[in-house]
Amino acid sequence: MVKNKTDRTPLISQRKINNKNTALTFYFEGLARNLNFDSVLAIGKTLVSEDLLERRFVCDLASCKGACCVQGDSGAPLEEHEIGILEESFPYVKPYMTMEGIERIEREGVCEIDADGDAVIPTVQGERCSFVFFDNGIARCAIERAFEEGKTGFRKPVSCHLFPVRVKKFPEYEAVNYEERAICAPACACGKKLDVAVYRFLKEPLVRKFGKDWYDQLEAAASRLST
Repeated sequence: MVKNKTDRTPLISQRKINNKNTALTFYFEGLARNLNFDSVLAIGKTLVSEDLLERRFVCDLASCKGACCVQGDSGAPLEEHEIGILEESFPYVKPYMTMEGIERIEREGVCEIDADGDAVIPTVQGERCSFVFFDNGIARCAIERAFEEGKTGFRKPVSCHLFPVRVKKFPEYEAVNYEERAICAPACACGKKLDVAVYRFLKEPLVRKFGKDWYDQLEAAASRLST
């Protein structure tokens, strides 16, 4: 999913950790304000916004038309190991892409460095992901379509898979935040209707990123906080 100007996780100062009822879950006083989180959970080396537990979210493509893939300031962030995988996958993804997207990737490569210094997927016309194609007016991912049809083993960048959750790396931890965007209002409404929390909707990509043990700890924290 393309990055937006609001996708910024400020640096945080180190504060004392207060243990609250469990060795797995901590509340960080002060860190929440600096991270723009209402409150924070610590699991392993991650600081997790409680928005993942409290907010409701289920993608509603029929309403949003895949807007997150076509509206933003720079392309989807790529992890270092994903760059080579995407380069190898490109020949298999190419048949599903638009000509504009193909030309952009062949000219610039599968990644570029944005204004924040992050490796990201190049965009078309400064907004649309180069790997977007349109199916009945809905923006779709050519990488994911190639994966679904068995052409490649790479589903899509984990940053796309995790959206609307964003992960920011710091020297001693990773900040895991829910990014609220107006274009996702239909998804928020759908999530409320179905009563599905962000972390439940994103179980597969969260496990992919952090592992099942990490997710189990997050799920346990959600259970404790709900009682």
